[in-house]
Amino acid sequence: MNNLQQSKYRWYILILSALTHTFVVAMQMMCMPVLFKEISEELGLSLVQIGTVWGMVSLAGVFTGLLGGLVSDRFGTKRMLIFSCLLAGITGALRGTSAGVVSLALTVVLFGLITTTIPMIVYKTCGAWFSRRQLGLANGAVSMGMALGFMVGSMVSATFLSPLLGGWRNVLYFYGAISILISFLWFLTRGEPAQAEVSSGQAGTVFFRQAWSRIIRSKKMWLLGLMYMGVSGCYIGVFGYLPLYLREVGWSAAGADGALAALHGCSMIGAIPVALLSDRLGRRKPVLVVATIMAAIGVCLLAVADGALIWVAVLIAGIVRDGYVGVFTSMIIETEEVGAMYTGTAIGLIFTISRAGGVLAPTAGNSLASIGLNVPFIFWASLVALSLVGLCFFKETGMSGRGGISRR
Repeated sequence: MNNLQQSKYRWYILILSALTHTFVVAMQMMCMPVLFKEISEELGLSLVQIGTVWGMVSLAGVFTGLLGGLVSDRFGTKRMLIFSCLLAGITGALRGTSAGVVSLALTVVLFGLITTTIPMIVYKTCGAWFSRRQLGLANGAVSMGMALGFMVGSMVSATFLSPLLGGWRNVLYFYGAISILISFLWFLTRGEPAQAEVSSGQAGTVFFRQAWSRIIRSKKMWLLGLMYMGVSGCYIGVFGYLPLYLREVGWSAAGADGALAALHGCSMIGAIPVALLSDRLGRRKPVLVVATIMAAIGVCLLAVADGALIWVAVLIAGIVRDGYVGVFTSMIIETEEVGAMYTGTAIGLIFTISRAGGVLAPTAGNSLASIGLNVPFIFWASLVALSLVGLCFFKETGMSGRGGISRR
């Protein structure tokens, strides 16, 4: 493929990558919070059990996140996406066969074992096809695809698809079929460029020991993982709890689901502008600092807001969410030790560390609802505030910086 053809084809790859986030990961995942009311009534689940089941996806990621990154670095993104999307469709549909809390938790874990590896493969795909000048834009676009899936999944799954298809089980079967179709589309694509210039290094395949040795010893990767753990744990907790909380305080089912959809809609709108701002500035850290502060303020405001102010809180918390992910992922790729070659392993390690927040935050936050229905939001906002502390110790990685831990 000549340079012109490659330049054009990468935009198709970007679109398919974004759609993978939308249909295979986001919609399959975010349909659960809005279906929990229906699921809990049929299976007899308590609020704490719902929080535990919701955290199972992140628990699964603890075991597969790093492995998925290592395998994608070794065998390439195309083969991994074909395999992952196919299994995501099968395991996602299996959730619809659940007969109780145990079987639901087990099938959610199986689903999580697969889908938690997909984002790191998608971001590695962006690193292989796009140069440093467009890396933030590419990562922002696939993050927007994730936000689109979160928004549409939370908007239509319970209020439209469930009545149309005949219940929550058929909704899960439907999403599974779409994921299998996406797998087939990846099968038809061309392989990634043999040598693609990205933020640093060259794309290629590496051996497990080589990638493991380079990334696992990096203090920078562990710091980034702890930073992302706070932000990820906060949002996962909020995603699972917000529709239930709003129903408990008197909102209609459509209004509660609409608030969650609005949060994801704001995230989708902000994803590319936030990423583009970072590219234009040639800096990642200032954008992440502002985004982290806004996330903490927005989630904390959910604890005290009422009526129309809920929408203001949703706007503040949502507008920076996926933009943060896109810029943060660019920071990972641009860190000196990583580059295109070790992107999968680096993102895998950081996402694995962050899964601890995704496992603990929903259960811990939901359990605090016994003190007060608004207390979980305060807890989750504090997790974001802690991640801001870690960010203060990390140097700039964009075109104006070299990346690393500040020693000041």
